[in-house]
Amino acid sequence: MCVCTFFGHKDCPDSIKERLWETLKELIVNHHVDMFYVGNQGRFDVIVRSVLRELKKDYPQINYAVVLAYIPGKQNEYDNYSDTMLPEGIESVHPRYAISWRNNWMLRQSDYVVTYITHSWGGAAQCAAKAARQGKTVINLADIENDALEK
Repeated sequence: MCVCTFFGHKDCPDSIKERLWETLKELIVNHHVDMFYVGNQGRFDVIVRSVLRELKKDYPQINYAVVLAYIPGKQNEYDNYSDTMLPEGIESVHPRYAISWRNNWMLRQSDYVVTYITHSWGGAAQCAAKAARQGKTVINLADIENDALEK
């Protein structure tokens, strides 16, 4: 089983959807990635979740989970928790550190990391840098976008 996770800025353009789709198809078909973990903190995560939901129709062998950092409360953006999970141990983490702990958990599981990073500061950039230091394959969709614009 090969695993991919995602880290991206909270603000992300919808225009990355096609590049994301193609990147994930490549990982599924040519690199045998069959498990995907995504967070739920911003627009990038929303786009990833929607693409994974659609890809699951064409590639039924894949699975994905939206990895929550907090135990859901009464008011949460999710009304359907069927594709969510809480990583074991998160319940003992102080809420202040829950997102960082969740991100590290996702990174430990992963062979591949797909990102949307346009600047070098913030949590997404830190996670991508950590993934690279750990020898994970990191694919930045923002770099793909910039390469396409330069051609």
